[in-house]
Order: sequence, then structure tokens, then C-alpha cells
Amino acid sequence: MPIPHFDQDNTTEDTAATAADRAAAASRSTWVSVGVNTVLTVAQIAIGFVTKSQGLVADGIHSLSDLISDFVVLVANHHSQKEADDDHPYGHQRFETAASLILGTLLLAVGVGMLWSAFVKIQAPHELPDIHVTALWTALAALVAKELLFRYMLAVAKRVKSSMLVANAWHARSDAASSLVVALGIVGNLAGYPILDPIAALIVGGMVGKMGWDFAWDALHDLMDRSADEAEVEAIRETILATPGVLGAHDLRTRKMGDMVVAEAHVEVEATQTVEAGHEIAVEVRARVLRRHRVLNLMVHVDPAQRPDRDHTPLLPTA
Repeated sequence: MPIPHFDQDNTTEDTAATAADRAAAASRSTWVSVGVNTVLTVAQIAIGFVTKSQGLVADGIHSLSDLISDFVVLVANHHSQKEADDDHPYGHQRFETAASLILGTLLLAVGVGMLWSAFVKIQAPHELPDIHVTALWTALAALVAKELLFRYMLAVAKRVKSSMLVANAWHARSDAASSLVVALGIVGNLAGYPILDPIAALIVGGMVGKMGWDFAWDALHDLMDRSADEAEVEAIRETILATPGVLGAHDLRTRKMGDMVVAEAHVEVEATQTVEAGHEIAVEVRARVLRRHRVLNLMVHVDPAQRPDRDHTPLLPTA
């Protein structure tokens, strides 16, 4: 299941307001998820044990991992909003990336555990019990609840452009998909094929593990200073080149900082400009980029543009 990424547009946005909206939306939507996952965890695990459905118990454990991840998101959201300090001059936005890494690792561990449990059960098919029909209704109810939760959380994540909320939303969607698989396994058990229930648990474990790997790997790359995507970099470059006084730009480098970007660039100005004039152009470049893009900071280096009336052949050293 692919992980969506946000496209950077060229429209002006107030990054301070966006950060505030992101924090409020993350807190509100995550507390909604906490309520839903608490009810589902208790119901699925309890009814799964009573009705003897391993698939439903596995789905309940998945809901429990969702509940734990919700609290991870709440903690990360709180810390990521802290102001910059001496130890973190660019702020604490990477708490969000670290949270995504923790979510992915958690999902991967849960998925492996579910795979192992289901594999053990499949080795002894004659010991598999019949399942009560109540397990089916519980799985279907969980499916509907998780799908609605996913749609709500993804809408919020897209509105505030938060990759951490996207990760948590797709975590909810993975639970919806797993509930569907579990429901099909329970139907198979009720139809006289009891092995389908642990097979459903096996499939769910694989789905959870795969999603966990994707999230963890993606977050790890961001923590290793991965650059922004090409579209975003080109949008920043266009903003720089459109600034009055800028004749060219090169060596534009970016690195992810949570859902924000830190960048540096060399801008070319008229070679005969005064130092003060070049500085004013650099200040305007930085202001425009920070205003129009989700950039925390832009370091601008001013270079003189080559003058066509001069020979720029480097001097050779004399003997």
C-alpha cells in the first residue's frame, strides 16, 4: 500500500498559521482515534477470546498498536511545537519524523508477532475450534469504524499537510483492511473451513508488517537529511529566480525537517552591485521563499554574475 506524499504548490501560505493548525488538528483527530481504538481493542480481544477467533484477537492487537501509536503522536505533536533553542536552532519538527519511525517500528514488530502466532496455529489445523457468529458481527463493526476513522483522519492530515498524521491515518486504514480479511476468515470458519481464520490472521500480520517497514524506512531517510522532492525544489528555485535583482541561482540544497524544509542556495547578482545592494537582494530572496513555501530557513550566498565584457579564463600560475 503506497504512502502518499504532499505536493508542494507555489501559492503563498502563512507557515506560522499552518504550524498552529497542524498542532491543533493533530491533537483533536488523535484524541478521536484514541476513543475509537480503546473501544475496539477491548471489544475485539474480549469477544475474540470468547468466540475463539484468532483472527479477531489479532485484529484487536492491531487496534491496541493503533492506540499506542496515538499516544506516540500526541507526545510528538507536543514536543514538535517547542520553540527553537540553543540545542535545536531549527526547532523540534523532527519529533514528528521520529514519531513516524516509532510507529513504523511498532507496526513491524506487531506484524512479525502476528505472523508467528498464526503460523503456529496453522501447523495444527485439527486443533482449531469452531467460531461463534458473534465474531463476524464484531469484525464487520470494527471494519466500518476503522474505515470511517481513516477517512476522517486523512482529510484532516491533507488539510494541514502533516506527514505524521498521514502515517497515523493509514495505520487506521490498515486496521480496516485487516478487519475485512478477518471477517472473510470468520465466514470461512462458519462455512466449515476453520483453517481460514488463522490464515486471515497470517494475512493481517503480513499487511501490518509491510506497512510498518514502509513507514520506518521512509522516516529513516528523512532523519538522514533526505532532500525535498523534485517538484518542491523546483518550486523554491522558481521563487528565487523570480526575485528582482537575481540573475541566476545554483547549488540549491534542501533537507527535510519534519514536515518543513531547511534550504541553502547561491544566487547570482550583477557583479557591479554594492555589498549592501547584494545583501538586500538576499534578504528579499529569503523572505519570499519563507513566505511562499514550507521552509524553516534559507541560507543565501551571493555570487557575482559573470560579466560578458571580461575574460573569465583563470590565470595560470607562473614559474
